[in-house]
Amino acid sequence: MNHYLSIAVELTCGFVFLFIATKLQGKTQFSQITPFDFISAVILGELLGNAIYDHEVRLGEIAFSVAIWAVLVYVTEMVTQKFIGTRKLLEGEPNIVVHKGQIKYDALKKAKLDINQLQSLVRQQGYFSLREVEYAIIETNGMISVLPKADYDTPKNSDLKIKADAPSLPINLIIDGEVVSENLKEAGFDEQWLKKELEKQKIHHYEDVLFAEWMQNEPVFVIKYERKAQ
Repeated sequence: MNHYLSIAVELTCGFVFLFIATKLQGKTQFSQITPFDFISAVILGELLGNAIYDHEVRLGEIAFSVAIWAVLVYVTEMVTQKFIGTRKLLEGEPNIVVHKGQIKYDALKKAKLDINQLQSLVRQQGYFSLREVEYAIIETNGMISVLPKADYDTPKNSDLKIKADAPSLPINLIIDGEVVSENLKEAGFDEQWLKKELEKQKIHHYEDVLFAEWMQNEPVFVIKYERKAQ
């Protein structure tokens, strides 16, 4: 009986430790799973499993192991928030697999997907033919985001006999106070143009911008940092 009671106590304590560690890591652990999050979940589960079935492992060692791993995960999350360059390595990056209605085979191959898998993901978003897709992006959590062609958007303009312009993909220009040079170049602009656009909104430094997005025929959309009053 003592043996089963010991397992129950260790399992309950392990559950509490893992729950606390997961809460400290933030809500993104529930809403999306990146490769790093997956590894984190597997290792935490392995720590708890070994602790329960290995009778030489004590309760304090379970708590210590989970605490150390939680600290490592927390530090890693802080690093990705502070340093943009680490996000690609630790979290991955979105891949555009359909661009202006054309499938980008190299990007598809990089995302380890074939045509059938792409079709399945697109169908899950409510589009049953690739001809309906203007842009498709594989997100870091493996899900797909779809921007349909104008004629297949809801409500369908073809049904309403309305001639619509082709949709354009929003482009991130600034993230966390840093200019995304590749995106700026892809949009056909330079930093001089970007500075003028920011000055129109009375912003003089990139560091004051949390997020800036450009979309064709629209002004630059800017979200500034909320500075706390000193």
